[in-house]
Amino acid sequence: MDQLELFDLPNPCIGVCTSNNRGYCVGCLRSRDERFNWHNKPVAERAKILKLLEQRRIRRDAARLAGKIDVQLEADSDPTPDMFGF
Repeated sequence: MDQLELFDLPNPCIGVCTSNNRGYCVGCLRSRDERFNWHNKPVAERAKILKLLEQRRIRRDAARLAGKIDVQLEADSDPTPDMFGF
């Protein structure tokens, strides 16, 4: 048995539920596909999504500290290199 199966992975939703211009939730940083049927996704897929979200948070926070994005606008949360336009 995989250790992930022993624990329920939390839903990262924080109740903001507003999408940015690329379809990522401003609150939890998930794409539409990542949000859809969260509880029905396999544990391994949810774990992968949670890791992606952490990477997106780090990139978003680094861009905020560098003054590259407006905190109010919540620039794109896509993990691609050009996600913040630089």
